[in-house]
Amino acid sequence: MPHKPGLNSMSFTSFKNTLLKFYQTLTLLYIAKWLLLSLIIGVFAGACSAILLLSLDWATHYRDNNFWIIGLLPVAGLIIGLAYHYWGSDVVKGNNQLLEEFHNPSRIIPLKMAPLVLIGTIITHLFGGSAGREGTAVQMGGAVADQFTRWLKIESLDRRVLLTMGISAGFASVFGTPLAGTIFALEVFTIGRMHYAYLIPSLFAALIANYTCHIIGVGHSVYSIDFIPEFSFATMLWALLAGIIFGLSAILFSKSTHFWSNLSKKIFSYPPIRPLVGGLILALVIFLTGSTRYLGLGLPVISESFTQHTLPYDFILKILFTSFTLGVGFKGGEVTPLFFIGATLGNALSLFIPLPMALLAGMGFVSVFSGATNTPIACTIMGIELFGISCGIYIAIACFIAYLVSGHTGIYGSQLIGTSKWFYGQSHEGQVLDRIKK
Repeated sequence: MPHKPGLNSMSFTSFKNTLLKFYQTLTLLYIAKWLLLSLIIGVFAGACSAILLLSLDWATHYRDNNFWIIGLLPVAGLIIGLAYHYWGSDVVKGNNQLLEEFHNPSRIIPLKMAPLVLIGTIITHLFGGSAGREGTAVQMGGAVADQFTRWLKIESLDRRVLLTMGISAGFASVFGTPLAGTIFALEVFTIGRMHYAYLIPSLFAALIANYTCHIIGVGHSVYSIDFIPEFSFATMLWALLAGIIFGLSAILFSKSTHFWSNLSKKIFSYPPIRPLVGGLILALVIFLTGSTRYLGLGLPVISESFTQHTLPYDFILKILFTSFTLGVGFKGGEVTPLFFIGATLGNALSLFIPLPMALLAGMGFVSVFSGATNTPIACTIMGIELFGISCGIYIAIACFIAYLVSGHTGIYGSQLIGTSKWFYGQSHEGQVLDRIKK
């Protein structure tokens, strides 16, 4: 006689199937919930990035055709300084505030962060400051996303998901790199660790924001690397050397920005005076040199570095102009200037490193960014998105080595160190970069 399952066995199987269906239902509800929020946040963040990009394009063209406007840079600095001192003191930390709220939630980020940083960035670019756009897009995305904490009465754990979504949406839409934006938002909070639980919401928000920006009709810069040499032991060593140099330049940029910031605070206790005096110094330097090559985003020079030899000192002057601009209190991001620094440095390295000029420019483009932000995986993915998979191995080597060489420094002082970069020496786990600098 065949054995028939007993009542207890049938009951257990039925109970197990019921639990499985319940779990699957919860998973679908979880995905549906964050897909809906991603749709809303992505649309808002993508629209904000589109407004930013269109505004910066207008500001750049107007400044290029009206050189005299640079003379008003001190006035522009004073306006930004006064605005943040009297109306934006609670959002003046910018990107670092997003990181701090992720690690130690205390209060919802005021929505005014978005318009303040948008207007401040446009003013900076219009009147001749040297800055980027990533910080602005990320702050707008984060501020918009965090408002849902209040509106939907979201708990602290889910609030971290919202902040991640806002950052990924802002980053992806401003650069046109949704995969890099997804990983950047997971990687930037804690050095050496990623929050994989937030992966799906981050991806959805990045994709929707990027698509929204395209729907509005805003395009992104396109770069190409025509020739990729066959990978060998020799080319690997040259890529390692380039990565070391890119990492050192990331340190130089980070420390320069902190130096100018600390120096201006030490000299001028009244914050609005810092960008006023800084703007005066910048305007005098620009008028004396007669060059606007290192102002704004520097997109033409970045494109030039992939096709022809640029000035070998371009990267040094861009470090100086941008670190000073941001250090004295003007607004904007650091990432596009880091692209400029890396691409022109890679271009200069082609004079003695036997790798194609465009490849070195592309490697520098993302690896200096990697070293300065401590996000090597996001930067590697960005390089692949921008330049193609064929150069992936060179991009990865440069990004990982630059990340390692840059040590526990970076442009985001509130990054938490989850895992030390080295297997020896003093452990800094659990500390923030700003504490280590001090």
